[in-house]
Amino acid sequence: MPVPVSVSVSVSVSPSSEFLEGEVLVSSSKRVASVTGVQLPICSTCGVQYGAPRADCPICLDERQYVGWDGQQWTTLAELRAGGRRGRLAEEGPGVIGVGAVPSVAVGQRALLIRSPSGNVLWDCVGYLDDDLAAEIEDLGGISAIAVSHPHFYGVMTEWGRAFDVPVYVHAADRDWVGRPDPVIEYWTGDTHRIAPGMTLINAGTHFAGGTVLHWADDPERRGALFSGDIFMVVMDRRWVSFMYSIPNFIPERPSTIRRALALVEPFPFERIYGAFWGRVVSADGAAAVQRSAERYLRFVAESGS
Repeated sequence: MPVPVSVSVSVSVSPSSEFLEGEVLVSSSKRVASVTGVQLPICSTCGVQYGAPRADCPICLDERQYVGWDGQQWTTLAELRAGGRRGRLAEEGPGVIGVGAVPSVAVGQRALLIRSPSGNVLWDCVGYLDDDLAAEIEDLGGISAIAVSHPHFYGVMTEWGRAFDVPVYVHAADRDWVGRPDPVIEYWTGDTHRIAPGMTLINAGTHFAGGTVLHWADDPERRGALFSGDIFMVVMDRRWVSFMYSIPNFIPERPSTIRRALALVEPFPFERIYGAFWGRVVSADGAAAVQRSAERYLRFVAESGS
């Protein structure tokens, strides 16, 4: 007889808390069965899963990331589950559900389930998945497609794509960073790519050459929303974003790259910007926030003599 899923609701409201008001935490003692890649290696620092054991993580060796101070460490989905990880679902905005893990994994980003009448889209990915979390998402309407902003947020995207039998969209410019190649991954090219009615991927190109943002024209507020990961990074002052080549190593992005990104998103109206981490949401005036943030950034670059 199957073990029922137990659901708990947190009512903590502290901004610094691990939990947000009204969130749903998914937990169960049900044995993971349909998630199959539970023994494949996951880098403990960046949370990216690889298709076979290896000595190093190329993503962390890159100058935009870093190898953990204790050297390269690995984990697996099985180890994360056994160590107490469980799924986390919480509303992040109108028609948008945050998807992550408690405790968080690696970088600590959360994915976003965009609930659309034409089919739910999972934006970005995390380094965790188990059968209970998959079942909860299926109860919310499942997933029709997955799109990922850049390599630091690949997580276990192949596992997600296989579990839901849906395409995982990755820009072809970042193809060499994919650690677990699979037919579910669809590489797209060019500046924009429509993946569903009202949903367009845009190759902004900041942070990584394939750095992608997603525009949702048909959000419930009918004002447009931009899902930016940290390609346009929503900062602690949530009226602003920033642009970085490397966030942990504080390497600024090139002005020409930022100007190209601005030109590409300019035709797409949006009020909200959903960043990479829990609660990092610009709730209004999003397009203007991107513009004034870029102007401020470029002004400081110019004053430095670059």
